[in-house]
Amino acid sequence: MTDQLQIEDLVEGSGKAAVKGALITTQYRGTLEDGTEFDSSYSRGKAFQCVIGTGRVIKGWDIGLMGMKVGGKRRLFVPAELAYGDRQIGQYIKPGSNLHFEIELLEVLTRDD
Repeated sequence: MTDQLQIEDLVEGSGKAAVKGALITTQYRGTLEDGTEFDSSYSRGKAFQCVIGTGRVIKGWDIGLMGMKVGGKRRLFVPAELAYGDRQIGQYIKPGSNLHFEIELLEVLTRDD
C-alpha cells in the first residue's frame, strides 16, 4: 500500500487551470478504501466551491488539483496524512483513513476575472 498522493486524469480539461488562490467550483464524490461513499456534491445536488492552494481544504486537494483544467475529471488517492490524519471526521472517516476522490472541475476564478 502506498502513502503517496496519486493523481489520475480521467478526462483532460481544456479550460482554465487551477492555480494557488483561485476559487474553484467542483462536483466530487469521496469514498473510503472499501468503496463506502462518505461525501458527494452530486448527492447534495450542489457544486462545491473552495479556494485552492491556501490550506482551506485537505492537503491532498490543495496539491492534487493544481494545474487541473476546467472540463477535466481527476481521480485522487489521498493518504491519511494529506487528508484528516488521526482525526475522526463524521461517522465514516476513521483516524488514519486513506481517501479516494473523483473530481470534476467546473470553473476556475482568479483575481483577474
